[in-house]
Amino acid sequence: MLPEFKPAWWMRNRHLQTIMPRFFRPFHSTGYQLTQLETPDGDFLELAWSTPENNQAPLAIVLHGLEGNINSFYAKGMMKKLKQHGFAVVLMHFRNCSTEVNRLARAYHSGETEDLNFFVNYLKNKFPSRVLFAVGFSLGGNVLAKYLGEQNQQCPLTGAAVVSAPFELSASCQVIRKSLGKIYQKYLLDRMKKSMHRKLPQIEQQINLTPKQLMAIDDLWQFDNQLTAPLHGFSNAEDYYQQASAKPYLKTIATPTLIVHAKDDPMLSIKAVPTRQDVSEHVTLRISEQGGHVGFISGSNPFKPVYWLEKIVPEYFQQLIKKEQL
Repeated sequence: MLPEFKPAWWMRNRHLQTIMPRFFRPFHSTGYQLTQLETPDGDFLELAWSTPENNQAPLAIVLHGLEGNINSFYAKGMMKKLKQHGFAVVLMHFRNCSTEVNRLARAYHSGETEDLNFFVNYLKNKFPSRVLFAVGFSLGGNVLAKYLGEQNQQCPLTGAAVVSAPFELSASCQVIRKSLGKIYQKYLLDRMKKSMHRKLPQIEQQINLTPKQLMAIDDLWQFDNQLTAPLHGFSNAEDYYQQASAKPYLKTIATPTLIVHAKDDPMLSIKAVPTRQDVSEHVTLRISEQGGHVGFISGSNPFKPVYWLEKIVPEYFQQLIKKEQL
Protein backbone atom coordinates (compact mmCIF):
# COMPACT_ATOMS: atom_id res chain seq x y z
CA MET A 1 0.00 0.00 0.00
CA LEU A 2 1.17 3.51 -0.82
CA PRO A 3 1.27 5.95 2.10
CA GLU A 4 -1.19 8.82 2.40
CA PHE A 5 0.15 12.37 2.47
CA LYS A 6 0.23 14.16 5.82
CA PRO A 7 1.41 17.78 5.65
CA ALA A 8 4.07 19.02 8.01
CA TRP A 9 2.52 20.81 10.99
CA TRP A 10 4.53 23.89 10.06
CA MET A 11 3.47 23.73 6.40
CA ARG A 12 -0.33 23.54 6.36
CA ASN A 13 -0.90 26.67 4.30
CA ARG A 14 -1.43 25.89 0.60
CA HIS A 15 0.62 28.86 -0.59
CA LEU A 16 3.54 27.89 1.65
CA GLN A 17 3.40 24.33 0.29
CA THR A 18 3.53 25.76 -3.23
CA ILE A 19 6.13 28.48 -2.82
CA MET A 20 8.55 27.40 -0.09
CA PRO A 21 10.15 24.38 -1.82
CA ARG A 22 11.72 26.83 -4.26
CA PHE A 23 13.58 28.40 -1.34
CA PHE A 24 14.38 25.18 0.50
CA ARG A 25 16.40 23.87 -2.42
CA PRO A 26 18.33 26.75 -4.04
CA PHE A 27 21.49 24.64 -4.31
CA HIS A 28 19.90 21.25 -4.83
CA SER A 29 21.54 19.53 -7.77
CA THR A 30 22.08 16.25 -9.54
CA GLY A 31 24.53 15.29 -12.25
CA TYR A 32 23.24 15.18 -15.80
CA GLN A 33 24.36 15.29 -19.43
CA LEU A 34 22.56 17.29 -22.12
CA THR A 35 21.98 15.74 -25.54
CA GLN A 36 19.81 16.60 -28.55
CA LEU A 37 17.46 14.25 -30.35
CA GLU A 38 16.43 15.21 -33.88
CA THR A 39 12.66 15.17 -34.46
CA PRO A 40 10.92 14.01 -37.66
CA ASP A 41 9.89 17.58 -38.53
CA GLY A 42 13.44 18.94 -38.55
CA ASP A 43 13.60 20.29 -35.02
CA PHE A 44 15.10 18.79 -31.86
CA LEU A 45 14.32 17.76 -28.30
CA GLU A 46 16.86 18.60 -25.61
CA LEU A 47 17.33 15.75 -23.13
CA ALA A 48 18.97 15.76 -19.71
CA TRP A 49 20.31 12.30 -18.81
CA SER A 50 21.17 11.49 -15.20
CA THR A 51 22.96 8.27 -16.18
CA PRO A 52 24.62 6.96 -19.38
CA GLU A 53 22.17 6.00 -22.12
CA ASN A 54 23.58 2.47 -22.36
CA ASN A 55 22.82 1.70 -18.72
CA GLN A 56 20.57 -1.38 -18.35
CA ALA A 57 18.68 -0.03 -15.33
CA PRO A 58 14.93 0.66 -15.50
CA LEU A 59 14.40 3.96 -17.32
CA ALA A 60 12.23 6.85 -16.14
CA ILE A 61 11.20 9.94 -18.12
CA VAL A 62 10.60 13.21 -16.25
CA LEU A 63 8.28 15.86 -17.75
CA HIS A 64 8.51 19.36 -16.30
CA GLY A 65 5.76 21.93 -15.83
CA LEU A 66 4.96 25.24 -17.50
CA GLU A 67 8.23 27.03 -18.32
CA GLY A 68 10.14 24.45 -16.32
CA ASN A 69 13.44 22.81 -17.22
CA ILE A 70 16.28 20.77 -15.76
CA ASN A 71 16.79 23.46 -13.10
CA SER A 72 13.25 23.16 -11.70
CA PHE A 73 13.51 22.06 -8.06
CA TYR A 74 10.91 19.29 -8.39
CA ALA A 75 12.55 17.87 -11.52
CA LYS A 76 16.03 17.71 -10.02
CA GLY A 77 14.68 16.31 -6.77
CA MET A 78 12.76 13.53 -8.50
CA MET A 79 15.65 12.71 -10.84
CA LYS A 80 18.06 12.42 -7.93
CA LYS A 81 15.72 10.24 -5.88
CA LEU A 82 14.86 7.93 -8.79
CA LYS A 83 18.56 7.53 -9.51
CA GLN A 84 19.15 6.57 -5.87
CA HIS A 85 16.46 3.91 -6.27
CA GLY A 86 18.29 2.35 -9.22
CA PHE A 87 16.64 4.10 -12.16
CA ALA A 88 18.30 5.71 -15.14
CA VAL A 89 16.47 9.02 -15.59
CA VAL A 90 16.03 11.40 -18.50
CA LEU A 91 14.24 14.73 -18.50
CA MET A 92 12.63 15.71 -21.79
CA HIS A 93 12.57 19.46 -22.32
CA PHE A 94 9.46 20.64 -24.10
CA ARG A 95 10.21 22.75 -27.15
CA ASN A 96 11.31 26.28 -26.29
CA CYS A 97 12.31 25.26 -22.76
CA SER A 98 15.76 24.13 -23.92
CA THR A 99 19.05 25.94 -23.44
CA GLU A 100 18.98 26.59 -27.20
CA VAL A 101 16.07 28.08 -29.15
CA ASN A 102 14.19 25.48 -31.16
CA ARG A 103 14.24 25.91 -34.93
CA LEU A 104 10.55 25.84 -35.77
CA ALA A 105 7.76 28.26 -34.86
CA ARG A 106 5.86 25.68 -32.80
CA ALA A 107 6.53 25.58 -29.09
CA TYR A 108 4.68 23.41 -26.58
CA HIS A 109 1.34 23.39 -24.80
CA SER A 110 -0.69 21.40 -22.27
CA GLY A 111 -2.08 18.95 -24.80
CA GLU A 112 0.90 18.47 -27.13
CA THR A 113 1.62 14.72 -27.00
CA GLU A 114 3.33 14.25 -30.37
CA ASP A 115 6.85 14.82 -29.05
CA LEU A 116 6.29 12.58 -26.03
CA ASN A 117 4.96 9.81 -28.25
CA PHE A 118 7.99 10.14 -30.54
CA PHE A 119 10.41 10.09 -27.59
CA VAL A 120 8.81 7.08 -25.88
CA ASN A 121 8.91 5.10 -29.13
CA TYR A 122 12.53 6.15 -29.66
CA LEU A 123 13.47 4.83 -26.21
CA LYS A 124 11.58 1.56 -26.66
CA ASN A 125 13.32 0.96 -29.99
CA LYS A 126 16.73 1.82 -28.59
CA PHE A 127 16.30 -0.09 -25.31
CA PRO A 128 13.78 -2.85 -26.09
CA SER A 129 14.61 -4.92 -23.01
CA ARG A 130 14.27 -2.12 -20.45
CA VAL A 131 11.11 -1.27 -18.55
CA LEU A 132 10.06 2.33 -19.05
CA PHE A 133 8.23 4.75 -16.73
CA ALA A 134 7.27 8.42 -16.84
CA VAL A 135 6.41 11.06 -14.27
CA GLY A 136 4.87 14.41 -15.21
CA PHE A 137 4.45 17.54 -13.11
CA SER A 138 1.68 20.13 -13.61
CA LEU A 139 1.52 20.89 -17.37
CA GLY A 140 3.80 17.91 -17.97
CA GLY A 141 1.36 15.81 -15.98
CA ASN A 142 -1.53 16.87 -18.20
CA VAL A 143 0.52 16.02 -21.29
CA LEU A 144 1.40 12.61 -19.83
CA ALA A 145 -2.18 11.78 -18.80
CA LYS A 146 -3.53 12.76 -22.22
CA TYR A 147 -0.85 10.66 -23.91
CA LEU A 148 -1.71 7.65 -21.73
CA GLY A 149 -5.41 7.95 -22.58
CA GLU A 150 -4.71 8.39 -26.29
CA GLN A 151 -2.43 5.35 -26.40
CA ASN A 152 -4.76 3.14 -24.34
CA GLN A 153 -3.69 -0.52 -24.77
CA GLN A 154 -0.84 0.42 -27.14
CA CYS A 155 1.08 2.46 -24.55
CA PRO A 156 4.67 1.12 -24.23
CA LEU A 157 5.09 2.44 -20.66
CA THR A 158 5.14 0.02 -17.73
CA GLY A 159 3.82 2.72 -15.39
CA ALA A 160 3.35 6.45 -14.91
CA ALA A 161 2.84 9.10 -12.24
CA VAL A 162 0.95 12.37 -12.74
CA VAL A 163 1.39 15.17 -10.18
CA SER A 164 -0.73 18.33 -9.77
CA ALA A 165 -2.00 18.28 -13.34
CA PRO A 166 -4.46 20.94 -14.63
CA PHE A 167 -6.92 18.39 -16.03
CA GLU A 168 -9.53 21.15 -16.52
CA LEU A 169 -7.54 23.87 -18.28
CA SER A 170 -10.22 26.52 -18.72
CA ALA A 171 -11.33 26.50 -15.09
CA SER A 172 -7.74 26.31 -13.85
CA CYS A 173 -6.76 29.29 -16.00
CA GLN A 174 -9.43 31.34 -14.25
CA VAL A 175 -8.03 30.31 -10.85
CA ILE A 176 -4.46 31.30 -11.77
CA ARG A 177 -5.68 34.69 -13.02
CA LYS A 178 -6.98 35.55 -9.53
CA SER A 179 -5.05 33.45 -7.00
CA LEU A 180 -2.86 35.17 -4.39
CA GLY A 181 -3.45 38.65 -5.79
CA LYS A 182 -2.47 37.51 -9.31
CA ILE A 183 1.09 36.76 -8.15
CA TYR A 184 1.10 33.29 -9.72
CA GLN A 185 -0.16 34.69 -13.00
CA LYS A 186 2.55 37.38 -13.07
CA TYR A 187 5.25 34.84 -12.23
CA LEU A 188 4.21 32.51 -15.05
CA LEU A 189 3.58 35.27 -17.59
CA ASP A 190 6.97 36.88 -16.99
CA ARG A 191 8.66 33.56 -17.74
CA MET A 192 6.42 32.80 -20.73
CA LYS A 193 7.00 36.21 -22.32
CA LYS A 194 10.75 35.97 -21.81
CA SER A 195 10.74 32.51 -23.38
CA MET A 196 8.65 33.60 -26.36
CA HIS A 197 10.64 36.79 -26.86
CA ARG A 198 13.75 34.83 -27.88
CA LYS A 199 11.61 32.87 -30.32
CA LEU A 200 9.95 35.82 -32.03
CA PRO A 201 11.96 35.45 -35.27
CA GLN A 202 10.38 32.01 -35.77
CA ILE A 203 6.95 32.97 -34.41
CA GLU A 204 6.66 35.96 -36.74
CA GLN A 205 6.42 33.49 -39.64
CA GLN A 206 2.95 32.57 -38.36
CA ILE A 207 1.80 35.37 -36.04
CA ASN A 208 2.05 39.11 -36.52
CA LEU A 209 3.31 40.11 -33.07
CA THR A 210 5.89 42.74 -32.19
CA PRO A 211 8.17 42.54 -29.14
CA LYS A 212 6.28 45.48 -27.63
CA GLN A 213 2.92 43.76 -28.10
CA LEU A 214 4.27 40.56 -26.56
CA MET A 215 5.62 42.29 -23.47
CA ALA A 216 2.36 44.21 -23.05
CA ILE A 217 0.35 41.02 -22.46
CA ASP A 218 -0.65 40.95 -18.80
CA ASP A 219 -3.20 38.16 -18.68
CA LEU A 220 -2.78 34.38 -19.05
CA TRP A 221 -5.96 33.89 -21.09
CA GLN A 222 -4.85 36.71 -23.39
CA PHE A 223 -1.44 35.05 -23.85
CA ASP A 224 -3.04 31.74 -24.79
CA ASN A 225 -5.53 33.50 -27.07
CA GLN A 226 -2.89 35.52 -28.92
CA LEU A 227 0.01 33.04 -28.97
CA THR A 228 -0.59 29.49 -27.75
CA ALA A 229 -3.81 28.93 -29.69
CA PRO A 230 -2.92 30.37 -33.14
CA LEU A 231 0.63 29.01 -32.97
CA HIS A 232 -0.66 25.46 -32.59
CA GLY A 233 -3.75 25.38 -34.76
CA PHE A 234 -6.51 26.23 -32.26
CA SER A 235 -9.17 28.83 -33.07
CA ASN A 236 -8.88 30.61 -29.70
CA ALA A 237 -7.92 30.09 -26.06
CA GLU A 238 -11.13 28.28 -25.12
CA ASP A 239 -10.79 25.93 -28.09
CA TYR A 240 -7.26 25.16 -26.92
CA TYR A 241 -8.37 24.55 -23.33
CA GLN A 242 -11.14 22.19 -24.37
CA GLN A 243 -9.02 20.14 -26.76
CA ALA A 244 -5.91 20.02 -24.57
CA SER A 245 -7.49 19.14 -21.21
CA ALA A 246 -6.61 15.60 -20.16
CA LYS A 247 -9.64 14.89 -17.96
CA PRO A 248 -11.70 13.21 -20.74
CA TYR A 249 -8.77 10.85 -21.39
CA LEU A 250 -8.46 9.55 -17.82
CA LYS A 251 -11.11 6.88 -18.41
CA THR A 252 -9.16 5.31 -21.29
CA ILE A 253 -5.82 4.93 -19.48
CA ALA A 254 -4.72 1.29 -19.65
CA THR A 255 -1.27 1.78 -18.09
CA PRO A 256 -0.87 1.53 -14.29
CA THR A 257 -0.87 5.20 -13.32
CA LEU A 258 -0.57 7.07 -10.03
CA ILE A 259 -2.37 10.42 -9.91
CA VAL A 260 -1.38 12.75 -7.05
CA HIS A 261 -3.44 15.87 -6.41
CA ALA A 262 -4.21 18.26 -3.56
CA LYS A 263 -7.68 19.72 -3.13
CA ASP A 264 -6.16 22.97 -1.83
CA ASP A 265 -3.95 23.50 -4.92
CA PRO A 266 -3.92 27.31 -5.32
CA MET A 267 -3.09 27.18 -9.03
CA LEU A 268 -5.76 24.73 -10.18
CA SER A 269 -9.53 24.61 -10.13
CA ILE A 270 -11.30 22.14 -7.84
CA LYS A 271 -12.82 20.87 -11.09
CA ALA A 272 -9.37 19.53 -11.98
CA VAL A 273 -9.43 17.11 -9.04
CA PRO A 274 -10.32 13.68 -10.48
CA THR A 275 -12.73 11.32 -8.72
CA ARG A 276 -12.92 7.54 -8.94
CA GLN A 277 -15.67 7.95 -11.55
CA ASP A 278 -13.38 10.06 -13.75
CA VAL A 279 -10.62 7.48 -14.13
CA SER A 280 -10.10 3.94 -15.36
CA GLU A 281 -9.51 0.91 -13.15
CA HIS A 282 -5.78 1.17 -13.91
CA VAL A 283 -5.45 4.51 -12.12
CA THR A 284 -4.46 4.79 -8.45
CA LEU A 285 -5.66 8.07 -6.91
CA ARG A 286 -3.87 9.84 -4.08
CA ILE A 287 -6.05 12.90 -3.48
CA SER A 288 -5.20 14.82 -0.31
CA GLU A 289 -6.92 17.72 1.39
CA GLN A 290 -3.65 19.64 1.57
CA GLY A 291 -0.38 19.75 -0.34
CA GLY A 292 -0.50 22.84 -2.55
CA HIS A 293 0.82 22.75 -6.12
CA VAL A 294 3.72 20.31 -6.55
CA GLY A 295 4.44 20.81 -2.85
CA PHE A 296 3.54 17.86 -0.61
CA ILE A 297 6.05 18.63 2.13
CA SER A 298 5.79 16.52 5.27
CA GLY A 299 7.97 15.77 8.28
CA SER A 300 8.19 17.04 11.84
CA ASN A 301 11.47 18.96 11.59
CA PRO A 302 11.39 22.32 9.72
CA PHE A 303 15.14 21.99 9.14
CA LYS A 304 14.73 18.57 7.51
CA PRO A 305 11.61 18.72 5.33
CA VAL A 306 10.43 15.46 3.80
CA TYR A 307 9.57 15.61 0.09
CA TRP A 308 6.74 13.08 0.03
CA LEU A 309 6.54 12.99 -3.78
CA GLU A 310 10.11 11.71 -3.91
CA LYS A 311 9.08 8.82 -1.66
CA ILE A 312 5.78 7.77 -3.20
CA VAL A 313 6.68 7.91 -6.92
CA PRO A 314 9.82 5.70 -6.77
CA GLU A 315 7.97 3.36 -4.41
CA TYR A 316 5.06 3.06 -6.86
CA PHE A 317 7.38 2.35 -9.79
CA GLN A 318 9.27 -0.29 -7.80
CA GLN A 319 6.01 -2.01 -6.92
CA LEU A 320 5.18 -2.23 -10.61
CA ILE A 321 8.63 -3.69 -11.39
CA LYS A 322 8.08 -6.40 -8.78
CA LYS A 323 4.73 -7.28 -10.38
CA GLU A 324 6.43 -7.52 -13.77
CA GLN A 325 8.97 -9.94 -12.34
CA LEU A 326 6.39 -12.30 -10.80
